[in-house]
Amino acid sequence: MMISQFFVLSQRGDNIVFRDYRAEVPKGSTETFFRKVKFWKEDGNAEAPPIFNVDGVNYFHVKVVGLYFVATTRVNVSPSLVLELLQRIARVIKDYLGVLNEDSFRKNFVLVYELLDEVIDFGYVQTTSTEVLKSYVFNEPILIAPARLQPIDPAAIFTQGAKRMPGTAVTKSVVANDPSGRRREEIFVDIIEKISVTFSSSGYILTSEIDGTIQMKSYLSGNPEIRIALNEDLNIGRGGRSVYDYRSSSGSGVILDDCNFHESVRLDSFDSDRTLSLVPPDGEFPVMNYRMTQEFKPPFHVNTLIEEAGRLKAEVIIKIRAEFPSDIIANTITVQMPLPNYTSRASFELEPGAAGQKTDFKETSKMLEWNLKKIVGGAEHTLRAKLTFSQEFHGNITKEAGPVSMTFTIPMYNVSKLQVKYLQIAKKSSSYNPYRWVRYVTQANSYVARI
Repeated sequence: MMISQFFVLSQRGDNIVFRDYRAEVPKGSTETFFRKVKFWKEDGNAEAPPIFNVDGVNYFHVKVVGLYFVATTRVNVSPSLVLELLQRIARVIKDYLGVLNEDSFRKNFVLVYELLDEVIDFGYVQTTSTEVLKSYVFNEPILIAPARLQPIDPAAIFTQGAKRMPGTAVTKSVVANDPSGRRREEIFVDIIEKISVTFSSSGYILTSEIDGTIQMKSYLSGNPEIRIALNEDLNIGRGGRSVYDYRSSSGSGVILDDCNFHESVRLDSFDSDRTLSLVPPDGEFPVMNYRMTQEFKPPFHVNTLIEEAGRLKAEVIIKIRAEFPSDIIANTITVQMPLPNYTSRASFELEPGAAGQKTDFKETSKMLEWNLKKIVGGAEHTLRAKLTFSQEFHGNITKEAGPVSMTFTIPMYNVSKLQVKYLQIAKKSSSYNPYRWVRYVTQANSYVARI
């Protein structure tokens, strides 16, 4: 795989980092890219796709905490490989700088360019491992004071209620020395699950799937051996059963369809007691990726009704019910519903006393949008929308509207029931007792309810 250029742009289009490896692409590519992304209008979409071609140049980009990480090339390369490379470069830079933002980039130009020269040589990838790079890159970063940091996802999803994580936990560099001379011994294990669910118009589950990962970030000195114990009733593979044979899988523990492990993980005792042994490399890395189609209880139930309300009018009612415990709080919830093309206006009515909720009708894309700051487990919320049409509709209006889609984040909750039972660290001495943080989060990948 070969790329011609790599650059990082701010949301304003400012060129923060630029490296031209092969001199094959015009120097104005940064301006071409930003203009194309900013004014992208096609099929009603406001955002440019991650890959597009302009004048024979392929542009690949990912957006990380508001910054555009971009690669260009004139040759035909694997899109997924380039996008994965951009994500890994962002991760490596974050491992070194502690936090990704424009300020940290500008204060660490020398270090960032040194990293890029080690990661990519003449357009060819050499390594994206923080552990390997530590042998070649010795500059220490200029750290940004915590008070100047803005809250960024996914760090913010772990700061909830009594289970709040330390403020500096996700903004520390894995290579910088602590100014006080002391190093806080701690390790973070995050179980992150992205769920995909499709509901029928009558509320039944048509498809359901979980894409999960166990992420680890270690700040332990000396790289001691770590043992992670998972559920004892964990099963890999369905033993020939149908993917949707839910009755046969009920009561038989956690069943994963398939999984894979990081190269540092040893599976000597995994079959007998479901424990993973590893010596963690520096930086953030996935210990285990897994996929699951076993039946699970969806965190939200969505009911939608759309019906005529007179000539050139209709009414939409959307109800959301949280199906998780009351001590769990979901945040940053967005509900979207495409409306008929001839919708000219929409007025909204929220339930009495509704707080932290916003509604909007995007006229160009004919999209109804409902944003909720948070939803407490067990709560139910309702939105009523009165639609006005520019022409009379014919036939079934439900065929021209919907489906309803949701995005959300639920900290300290996972639907698969996969759990870390204990996190054991090899002791150097009797007084050695590092901090251990195990955190869970559930996010929507594709959460769709048909009308």
